[in-house]
Amino acid sequence: MKRLLAKKPVESLRWLGSEAMYLDTPNVTTCGHATIGRYGGRTSSGAHKNEDGAFLCCAGDSSWEFAALIDGHTTAQSTELLVNLFADMQETVNALMQQPVATAFPALHQQVHQALSAPAFVKRCRSLQGEASCLVCARKEQFLWWLCIGDCVVYLLHPDLARLGQFALNRRSFFEWVGHVNTFDLPIPCYATGTRQLRPGRNRILMLTDGLLEFGQHPFENPWYLYDHFTQKRQVGPLDLRPLARDSLTRVHEEGGLDSATLLLWDCETP
Repeated sequence: MKRLLAKKPVESLRWLGSEAMYLDTPNVTTCGHATIGRYGGRTSSGAHKNEDGAFLCCAGDSSWEFAALIDGHTTAQSTELLVNLFADMQETVNALMQQPVATAFPALHQQVHQALSAPAFVKRCRSLQGEASCLVCARKEQFLWWLCIGDCVVYLLHPDLARLGQFALNRRSFFEWVGHVNTFDLPIPCYATGTRQLRPGRNRILMLTDGLLEFGQHPFENPWYLYDHFTQKRQVGPLDLRPLARDSLTRVHEEGGLDSATLLLWDCETP
């Protein structure tokens, strides 16, 4: 008689910078097989708040991930609204990610779009102070889907792509938000979206807010430098990504970063 193995549960993480700011102290933790790094800025440079936020859920068997990264402006009201929106979608996301990837991603795109464009949600946004950039990503099998409103960035790091100079999957778009100024309040909402096939071997997925790009001499705006930093120690087998996240946030602190900096980082092995 075969022994049935219990299925590992989905792990999730909900975080608001307004609740845990991490001023002067970079914080790195994990959610399942994914790593999240958070830093609120250096107080001696003038940092006094953290308007970033994130929601992340990972299948216990590492078969999929869903992540939302938020970068608020003016206040954290829009960040809180968006993080709560995605956290409330967790059961729906879990169900959709059980489907074949061919139907899971289109259904997920539709679900996210409907949630952001719902009349009640758009009306709620009009009463907020401030707005936020929002980047949503999902990975299942050898495919990665993303939707971006604003200037957060997602990178797909793999040596095959790096040799051809390909790193970021999206470009930063300015004056594009969800909140009091809201792209979903336009006749046609403006955002970027796409789906990419991962390369054979180890693919490293990195999502970040602009606090990791706009500090000091802006070293991570150089994609080659970013790639070299975040692909150090490419050993065979499971790899602890926390030191990479911690080193990058420590550099933001050491160089007097004023803006909040948040990153999500995980690996996916494909045949």
